[in-house]
Amino acid sequence: MTVKQLSLPELADACLDLGVPGVGLWREPVRSYGVDATAKLLREAGLTVTTLCRGGFFTAIDPAERAAALADNRRAIEEAATLGTDTLVLVSGGLPAGSKDLHGARERIADALAELGPYAEQHGVRLAIEPLHPMYAADRCVVSTLTQALDLAERFPAHQVGVTVDTYHIWWDDQAPAQIARAGAGNRIHTFQLADWTTPLPEGVLNGRGQIGDGAIDMREWKGYVEAAGYTGPIEVELFNDGLWARDGREVLAETAERFLTHTA
Repeated sequence: MTVKQLSLPELADACLDLGVPGVGLWREPVRSYGVDATAKLLREAGLTVTTLCRGGFFTAIDPAERAAALADNRRAIEEAATLGTDTLVLVSGGLPAGSKDLHGARERIADALAELGPYAEQHGVRLAIEPLHPMYAADRCVVSTLTQALDLAERFPAHQVGVTVDTYHIWWDDQAPAQIARAGAGNRIHTFQLADWTTPLPEGVLNGRGQIGDGAIDMREWKGYVEAAGYTGPIEVELFNDGLWARDGREVLAETAERFLTHTA
C-alpha cells in the first residue's frame, strides 16, 4: 500500500533492486492481478509475502450481512494460503448504522473469530487483530487498543488469533508497551508495522500516515519493545499518504527503505 502506484510486477522488480526481501499485500490489487498469478510472480522473484490485508468487518447486525462478511473472510484466508503467507490482518469493523453499542460490536467480533479461527488453522493461516486509533472507532474499527485486541485474541489459541502491532495506531497509549510484552509472552504478535504520525491530519484522516522520520513517533523505541517481547518476524512499513502516492513509486520505495534503516537500526 505504501507504493500502490506500482503494479505488482513493478513492485517485485523494485524490491529486488533494493534488496527488500518481502512484501505485505492488499487483497484488491492481488485480486485484480489474480491470486494465483500473484503467488507465482512473487515466488519466482524470491519474495516472501509477509501478510495479507485485510479481513474483518465483523460488526454487522443484519444476519445476511454477517453471513456475507464471514464468507468473504473465508475467501481471504484461502487467498492468504495461496500466496504463502501465514498471517491475515483483520480490521474489525465500526459501529453499524444507528448503533451506539460498542460492547455488542466487540462481542460480534468474538463470535466471528470463533467461527473463522479453526478455518484459518486448517489453511495454515493466523488471524491478526489490528487495533486502530480511536478516531476510527465509529466507522472502521471498534478495537482501539492493544488491550482490547488481546482481550479478544486470548479467547482463542495463539496459533489461530493474535494481534498486529502498528506504531501509527498505538504510539499515544502509555499502556501499549506493557501490552506488547503481554502479547509476546503469549506468542500473539503476528506482525509489526511502522508508520509515523504527522499533523495536521488530512480531511477524512485515513490517508494521513507519515513517512518514517517525518513525525512524532520514535520508531527505534517501538522496535525495541517488540524485540524485547520476543518478536523476530518481518517488519512492514504501511503508509497511506496521497503525497507519497503522487510521486514515483520506485523513488518512494527507496526512500522508505533508507528511512527504515536510519530510524530503526
